[in-house]
Amino acid sequence: MSDEELLRIEGLCTRFFTENGQVNAVENLDLTIDEGEVMGIVGESGSGKSVTALSLIDLVESPGRITDGRIWFRAPDIADELIESGADDEVTDGDFVDLRKLSEEQRRSLRGSRFSTIFQDPMSSFNPSITVGEQIAEAVEVQRRARANPRSLDAKAQRYGLGDYVLSTVLPSKKYVTGASRDRAVELLELVGIPDPVERADEYPHEYSGGMLQRAMIAQALAGEPEVLVADEPTTALDVTIQAQILDLLSKLQAETGMTILLITHNLGVIARMCDRVGVMYAGEIVERGTLEDVFDHPVHPYTRGLLGSVPDLEGAGGRLQPIPGNVPSLLDHEMPDRCYFADRCPKAMDECLEHPPAFDVEGSEYHTTKCYLATTEYTEEKALPDGYFDEAGRAADVGEEPSETETGIGTGTDSETETETEADSVQSDGGEPR
Repeated sequence: MSDEELLRIEGLCTRFFTENGQVNAVENLDLTIDEGEVMGIVGESGSGKSVTALSLIDLVESPGRITDGRIWFRAPDIADELIESGADDEVTDGDFVDLRKLSEEQRRSLRGSRFSTIFQDPMSSFNPSITVGEQIAEAVEVQRRARANPRSLDAKAQRYGLGDYVLSTVLPSKKYVTGASRDRAVELLELVGIPDPVERADEYPHEYSGGMLQRAMIAQALAGEPEVLVADEPTTALDVTIQAQILDLLSKLQAETGMTILLITHNLGVIARMCDRVGVMYAGEIVERGTLEDVFDHPVHPYTRGLLGSVPDLEGAGGRLQPIPGNVPSLLDHEMPDRCYFADRCPKAMDECLEHPPAFDVEGSEYHTTKCYLATTEYTEEKALPDGYFDEAGRAADVGEEPSETETGIGTGTDSETETETEADSVQSDGGEPR
């Protein structure tokens, strides 16, 4: 890993505009990734991890849309071409280009050649009616045609129309995929450890096991020799033995090619095994980031501590796990309070947490930052929010509403009746689902 930045994400916001309202899937996200680095993003389901990855490669589909932020990518050749063409100064910054300022065709031309992705479910990502080898060969051919005209950002060399297809049915030499690309597809299958790659190339996705199909997806992702590989839950639904093989394969490929990897996962074990640095994501934000030592050995944010506390300790067998109470909050804009989003689940919520925290630098490491007031403020019982603050009455106060009579107990019968109802509510809260 070098200390030279390859990607710099500033203030990224991605929204989904649904019938129920605006969903803030990614909220003001800042992140830097160095060349040759393996950067991990970890968090519960619904944290915004996959949407962050899709935003990076411009694959967010309607009703989603990137509404703000900049994605700077170091590409001196593209920056020089844009400057020569008279592009606006906001598009380039030295050797960096803002991917969001490029045209749609320009961004599309970067997929495969500069950025590539391993998706969560390889079975749904491959076309079931086309052989695996043919699909990988198509990916190789696309990049071969693009490289044939490297100065063309609009990637016209990749186009293959209906007329070309009709002609290919008469003249085999006019087929889109060349023999060289098919040979390269076999080489890639062999590279990722597929046995008998020549025969396997002629098989369909349903004839592959889950682990083999994941390997084939990695081969397809490598077809364009990308600079950045986005691996979105690459070991999901695989047994632990196959998971280990896939992670070993990614580590080997990264060491051999020097490519940069952004690894998305909910598994802290995968992060510990693969990554140089890690960002912990919650409710669309990265709430803590740093080196593995920073985050695993010196966590500051209670959410990070909660994730680590919920992992079984193999050395201390029999110990009780400490799950994080409650659930990931709704990301609907009108339901997101203007405070720390984790406060209602936090065991150390203080008065300060009622204000949305900025990012604080943590002493002891130049890479360690967190969006938590505990980085600068010591927690004491005197500062703690009272128990039940985020119950119904507390939530109403949190968003600036007047609590109802039922919530406050005012005007709802005698004092004894009100007291009995309050005790019953307390029992239901303790025995029911976490809020």
